[in-house]
Amino acid sequence: MSAFYFDIEKQRPRISRREAIRRAMLAASGLVLADHLSFKAYAAPRTARAKSVIQIWMWGGPSHLDIFDPKPDAGYDYCGPLKSPLETNVSGIRIGELLPLLAKQADKYSLIRSMTHGNNGHETASYIVQTGRQPGGRLVYPSVGAVVSLAKGYDAGYKGLIPPYVVLTEPQGRFDEAGFLGARYKPFATGGNPAISPFAVEGVVAPGITEEHQKNRRQLLHQLDTLGQTMPDDPQIAAATQAENMAYDMILGDGAKVFDLTQEKAELRDRYGKSKFGQSCLVARRLVERGIPYITINYGGWDTHKENFQAMRRMLPDMDKGLATLLQDLGERGLLDSTIVWWGGEFGRTPKVLWEAPWNGGRNHYGKVFSAMLAGGGFKGGQVVGTSDARGEEVKERPVYPVDLIGSIYTQLGIDPTTKLPNPDGQPMFVLPQPTDGIKSAGLLKEIMSA
Repeated sequence: MSAFYFDIEKQRPRISRREAIRRAMLAASGLVLADHLSFKAYAAPRTARAKSVIQIWMWGGPSHLDIFDPKPDAGYDYCGPLKSPLETNVSGIRIGELLPLLAKQADKYSLIRSMTHGNNGHETASYIVQTGRQPGGRLVYPSVGAVVSLAKGYDAGYKGLIPPYVVLTEPQGRFDEAGFLGARYKPFATGGNPAISPFAVEGVVAPGITEEHQKNRRQLLHQLDTLGQTMPDDPQIAAATQAENMAYDMILGDGAKVFDLTQEKAELRDRYGKSKFGQSCLVARRLVERGIPYITINYGGWDTHKENFQAMRRMLPDMDKGLATLLQDLGERGLLDSTIVWWGGEFGRTPKVLWEAPWNGGRNHYGKVFSAMLAGGGFKGGQVVGTSDARGEEVKERPVYPVDLIGSIYTQLGIDPTTKLPNPDGQPMFVLPQPTDGIKSAGLLKEIMSA
């Protein structure tokens, strides 16, 4: 089967240390330029409001009623014990009672309460939300991160040591992120746990090997490299030397330092929360500071078929702390205006609670209506787009389809939705579906997009 087909059962392995160094070497030697025409040859110029995206991917599908679309009047069978939503610092906007810190930051973000696609399968819904396309075609379309990697990465002049598309910390595994763009646009999944010091990033920090050991290895390599010593001016050897310097800078220099959270003040690390998610948010901010175009925090655990409310009480305080501090920290550093923060999962959860055994207060998959959040990067704060009905079961006003949200993000990044994508068929394929493709759309989120 062609590598371009969509195998939803296959879990993609994380990038190896060897592959990470190889990418750095390719970047240094100039071989990262595409086999095909560069993205710049396709893209029409647009004014960009944003430079980076931090995607908080709520793997499993978070409950909209328990988080950003509370329904206290729907009764116990819908809201369960979480029946006291919080007033936020924006009049008229209320969110779930377990999010007190985010309630104080509502002026920084907008909520979309009318996301919809109607699909209840993890793999297929993830594909829809991440690409804006329907699954089942012969070719697999790239995710938002892969498209941004193409548009803002090495093909567009990006010079960073760290790949332009990073996932903290585990691969998403629900779909092929790069699709027909190919392996070069897959994300660099860090592995490890940033809450553990040192943060052992796969491909950057080698477990069990000290910095001194790495330096000794490099010194031995130079002693054995007699060809390089006798022909230092040879162009190919010079390029290889440059690639080696860049690779080691990735391991021992600035590339490694970006993941070293001991450089941050202890008080700030505590504000983010010492959990894996909280510290991932801090790493994401550090990556934005260094110009990484697209960062995904793969935040699992939201598939709450059983004992949903116990999971909410355990997990939402962690999410609240990390996400609220991320928004505040980006704002204080002047980075929020140029950084889009996108929170959401593949769908919501069933509004009516399953009290019976074996669910014991669980919620199942629900693609009819769910919530998302957008902040920064030219998106207004303190706004609500769309509404669900009184029980959160149907879209009541202003449906928002995944393609509408994705197109709005591309627009704020300065990526023209009509930009052509290189593909193995050589056919005209575009960043976003065209009207003739039959993909449901209700239009860009112009009500929250700054002019």
